[in-house]
Amino acid sequence: MADEAARPGGTVTTPLPPGPAGPPAVETSPTESSPSVYQGLMRPVGGPVSAAWREGTLTRAKELEFLCEWVVATHPKPHSEILVEGVRCHLEAARQAARLEELNPKKGLHLFRYGSLRERAMSNLDAAEAHLLNIASPEYVLGQLPSLLQHVRCHLVVTDPRRQELERIARRLGVADPDRPVVSNANEPAYTERRRIVDEERGQIVTAMRAACSASLREQVRVRSFRNVLVATALVMALLAIGVAIVGLFYPTLIPMCFAPEASGRAVVVCPTKQSVPFSTTTPAGSPTPTPTPPSSTTRDIDDAIVEAATPRDLLVVELVGLTAAAVAAAAAIRNIKGSSERYGLPVALAALKLPTGAITAVLGLVLMRAGFVPGLSALDTSAQILAWALVFGYAQQLFTRLVDRQGQVVLDSVRGANKPQATPS
Repeated sequence: MADEAARPGGTVTTPLPPGPAGPPAVETSPTESSPSVYQGLMRPVGGPVSAAWREGTLTRAKELEFLCEWVVATHPKPHSEILVEGVRCHLEAARQAARLEELNPKKGLHLFRYGSLRERAMSNLDAAEAHLLNIASPEYVLGQLPSLLQHVRCHLVVTDPRRQELERIARRLGVADPDRPVVSNANEPAYTERRRIVDEERGQIVTAMRAACSASLREQVRVRSFRNVLVATALVMALLAIGVAIVGLFYPTLIPMCFAPEASGRAVVVCPTKQSVPFSTTTPAGSPTPTPTPPSSTTRDIDDAIVEAATPRDLLVVELVGLTAAAVAAAAAIRNIKGSSERYGLPVALAALKLPTGAITAVLGLVLMRAGFVPGLSALDTSAQILAWALVFGYAQQLFTRLVDRQGQVVLDSVRGANKPQATPS
């Protein structure tokens, strides 16, 4: 009896308290009679935490922890203690990332850590799952094989030899191909033979799984890198727009948004928020003109009128109108942006880039019009026309950011999910 109780997975005979009838002993499993087997497993999952990826990490870590203990208890393998300890170490590292543990070694100044924390969590969970496949029973690996095959097809290209090797193994095991459903199981290998094949090919299966996980991580890194570029560009554009508005507040005539339409020898300076009184641009008839009128006299009069009409609010108003138009363009562009299950918020970054870009293009468009780059539109008549063109130029930023939208969608499409597996050649 002592030897039987010492064997993993054996039974322990637990006698009931003596009674009048003297009932026979009841056989129970070690887990039923020894609560110490669950020592350490009864701790809570952890959290709640503030981010969705952190919640997912804690949940997956607990799931793998229970699976590891179940595998060890039901199908122990000799010399598997090292890999079991490896599973525990990786799961603890993933939990540290989910709990936002402090840096080791500590740094006084560092940028946002969420990218590195997510990669730490994902890579350690993947490593723990690989260890689990190495020590699990053939039945467990066989049951996981369809999911592993789909995962590999999603993230490894058709020509990758590791994917080709796993597909070969799947065909040997009779695992159904999603593109070619198995109609009959008449040629399916015997269950014992399938277990032997799993034990024989276990290394290839785990290698393909780890390769797919690494490819998935690289896809996530590409999305995060593109998102960071978008955020940095949006911040620079926002700072530039704020700087232009500040310049307008302190130096209203440095970048004037004013036009001087002229008709019948009289002109008026029109700015976004104010206009000057009409003034003459010609010498009155009959007045003595001993010397020719300098060509710069009219320009000087217009400059004086601009100083009178320009206000510190002009640039700010133009930028606000352009930003509003860009916000409308961003809302309209949402219909062309496909949703994504990725956690990096790339569509939000694409929309955020449009806002400061619209403010800048509104100012630059009016500067080009004032310089005469748009024939026939160099002299707007009213403040309403100036603001209307600022609206047009603010919306026109879509011509530039549309290319960025397309690139963003290409980056999102490169992250292959379960519904976008790589095609298998016929």
